Amino acid sequence: MKEVKNMSPVLIIAIAVGAVLIYIWSVYNDLVTTKTRITASIQEIGNQLKRQADLIPNLVESVKGYMKHEQKALDKITEARKAVLGALQNGTAKKLVEASSQMAAALGSIKVVMESTPQLQAAGPTQDLMNELRDTADKVMYSRRTLIDLVADFNIKLRVFPSNMVAKLLNFTPEEGLEVPDDNSFTTVSSADTKNPKVDLG
Repeated sequence: MKEVKNMSPVLIIAIAVGAVLIYIWSVYNDLVTTKTRITASIQEIGNQLKRQADLIPNLVESVKGYMKHEQKALDKITEARKAVLGALQNGTAKKLVEASSQMAAALGSIKVVMESTPQLQAAGPTQDLMNELRDTADKVMYSRRTLIDLVADFNIKLRVFPSNMVAKLLNFTPEEGLEVPDDNSFTTVSSADTKNPKVDLG
């Protein structure tokens, strides 16, 4: 206690300022790290959707001979591929997730046709393509869940005290992410988004 009492006011202020600066530095690094991971998750969704889009032409070629009377299903998957390519150019999380949902629905239509067509079920290359697409859909689902969690974590730090003071001081703004029905201010995910994107193509 004597040592504390004997410390000069200047030294006490210097220690306090140092502690505040260390805290600001810590919060800054944490926010930057989380924001970087959010960007990486969005990019991963894009990468997997690009992989899906690249597989679609081969799938269409593989099944169209058996699906002459199922043009609607082929049109759906072709339109979904266009949506994916458009979303990849746009680059926003919302557009990518919308495209992944459209792709999931289109692949579901193809699956229904395959299940009712024994020749398609027996076609090895077609099954291999569907397995590849299923694997990609699983990876999209994982990346979407990661993105939702990271955005929620980031935006909470921007709202709670005292990290919100640091975030405001350093001009951090909330991430739009995906829309969540129970909170219209941040981390937005529609109820449909939370049910998708995993598609059982097996």
